Amino acid sequence: MGFVYCMVIQLLKILLVKTLSSFISILERYKIHHILFWAFYHFAWWSLFSGSIAKVFESILLPYGIVKYLGYVVYQALGVYFCLYVLIPKFLQKGKHLVFFLSTIGVILLMAIAITVNYYLAALIANESVYELYNISPETPLTIFKHNALPSCLGATTLGLSIKLTKIWVASQKRQQVLEKEKLETELKFLRSQFNPHFLFNTINSIFVLIKKDQEKASNSLVKFSELLRYQLYECNEPFIALERELNYLENFIELQKLRQDQTNFELHVELNKTTNYNLEIAPFVLIPFVENAFKHVSHHKSSKNWINVKLGITQKALVFYVSNSRNVLEIAQDSNTSGIGLNNVKRRMELLYPNAHALDIIKDKAKYKVALRLQLNEIQIKKNQIA
Repeated sequence: MGFVYCMVIQLLKILLVKTLSSFISILERYKIHHILFWAFYHFAWWSLFSGSIAKVFESILLPYGIVKYLGYVVYQALGVYFCLYVLIPKFLQKGKHLVFFLSTIGVILLMAIAITVNYYLAALIANESVYELYNISPETPLTIFKHNALPSCLGATTLGLSIKLTKIWVASQKRQQVLEKEKLETELKFLRSQFNPHFLFNTINSIFVLIKKDQEKASNSLVKFSELLRYQLYECNEPFIALERELNYLENFIELQKLRQDQTNFELHVELNKTTNYNLEIAPFVLIPFVENAFKHVSHHKSSKNWINVKLGITQKALVFYVSNSRNVLEIAQDSNTSGIGLNNVKRRMELLYPNAHALDIIKDKAKYKVALRLQLNEIQIKKNQIA
């Protein structure tokens, strides 16, 4: 019996939900909820004005009471919807504010006049004078217009306009957010497409130089280069990737660039701290331009050491990245026309991807070039598919 009882309760719940869903669907399809809204609104307004819901029920059941009530519902609904669906798109949304304001005032006055006339129609149905039926002094014939019809029309129009303008504002905000998101994604794609060819050009040029000098090093370079291409083509197509993958890419890049250097007069110190298992994500290609810039502009002194230092650490989800290199001012000046593309791109990308969550300091002097970057990273929320 208990099982049957539970089944019956579940079936009743399902039936109730389906019935309620069908009822709401019918209301929305035929806009019946608009009629119900205005009916309830004027019933509430009438009850508040008279001070008794019971009196309203008594009056609304009489023929003249129905006429009076429907006059408010019909005339105000027509007037308010005329303001919402004609005046707003025709004048307000086109910047014609004065015309919209004057037109709205005109509609409110017309509604009030129509409702006032409807009072006389209700009195005619009741076979009484409007003054006797509604206890109005004949000396003040505008009482209904000033104290009943006009305030009600002002309230209904204000309410309707407030709801409509709020909906327009919310829709506008949503459209603006969509446009900003699309603009951001478009700009990021453009910056990445601008960066990748720049990096590929430099790498291919390096391998071309190595082919003539040392074929074994060139072969090793091609292996590293293939791994870098694999990363670019298959593993970094998401806005954010696992930090571990970016560090592997950075390590491969450094190994590739190290093959080009004269090992007898060059020192490279790298501390990436890859042994830590980071559950963090980062935008791809954010770190590489600083390392690329260091290798590109490292000094080539004959009598003193040429060096590059790369250090990366994580403290409470904050990534701290240092890159410094010995500097040759003359070589930097000669390369000023072609350098800086990747660096400018990564600055722009950080402004878009890490607003108020990054700090970048660049220090230049005659002896060295130093970059200090701090990024506030987020934990990986969704496990991204990786191509093996």
